[in-house]
Amino acid sequence: MIKRPITYKDAGVDIDKANKAVKSIRRLITKDSIRPEVLGTIGGFSGFFDAGFKKMRNPVLAASTDGVGTKLMLANLIGRHDTVGIDLVAMCVNDIIACGAEPLFFLDYFATGKLDPITMLDVMKGVSRGCREAGCTLIGGETAELPGLYRSGDYDMAGFCIGVVDKKDIIDGSKIKAKDVVLGIASSGPHSNGYSLIRKVFSRAESKNKFNKILLKPTIIYVRPVLALRKKMKINGIAHITGGGFHDNILRILPKGRAAVLNAHSWNAPPIFKIIQKRSRLSNEEMYRTFNMGIGMALILRRKDALKAQKILRRFKLKSYIIGEIVKSKRMVVI
Repeated sequence: MIKRPITYKDAGVDIDKANKAVKSIRRLITKDSIRPEVLGTIGGFSGFFDAGFKKMRNPVLAASTDGVGTKLMLANLIGRHDTVGIDLVAMCVNDIIACGAEPLFFLDYFATGKLDPITMLDVMKGVSRGCREAGCTLIGGETAELPGLYRSGDYDMAGFCIGVVDKKDIIDGSKIKAKDVVLGIASSGPHSNGYSLIRKVFSRAESKNKFNKILLKPTIIYVRPVLALRKKMKINGIAHITGGGFHDNILRILPKGRAAVLNAHSWNAPPIFKIIQKRSRLSNEEMYRTFNMGIGMALILRRKDALKAQKILRRFKLKSYIIGEIVKSKRMVVI
């Protein structure tokens, strides 16, 4: 008796299904989202980008990689997957813009135990939308079906972004001076940080029904607003407020002999953070180290430019607040 051969599909990997999924992704890449420097289309072994950068004297590439973390578990619980792709792009491009670079292209990695084309397409719709908002092009990616490594229905994602900045325009915090102000740009909520704690303080039923909209609200992409500000004024420092909150992220850009003194009463934290603090019983210090508390990006600029910056940000429908100032002191962040 001849036994039937065990195929790759029998082992849990469906190559044909994956190929169909890639074709669906190609349809998401519209002409208006493709930068003129991009060569070719998705599907090859590599993505190509013409790095002429003729308008820059000394172009420097900036690179960033990130994920969405356990927010994906909430997306799975709620059954909505079209926002986490935006988060994936945002977490990468917001880091790129924080050094003054413009995002150019993006790649994604999507891994799952068993490929669900509908779920993957929803995720990639978000990735495509995020790239359009950031002005960069989805140039390629990888889809991995890994039975045994992930449980059925689970998936994980990673994003990779490359940007460019003229060397003279790099924003690294070295030019931060005493009396500069810290301008905080509002977040949409927790963004993509602190979700391991969030899942502990909210029940599955609450996460799925009562708080689903705010908990899955995507991370704001700050690229276009910050690029607009850079054309009008000098920005001495930018901190993307992610894991580590205010203390760790603002500290990363402070030069020696400079401290950031922030006034927590200068803006109102969204109600979701007050609920989290009440249920978790965390101290104020731990809350500001874990969450963005309603501030997704902190800009450090000259005091005379603050009001002008706020006016420009309002054109992008973004609220902003003068949340602190820079002083001469030991390098630290004080709230």
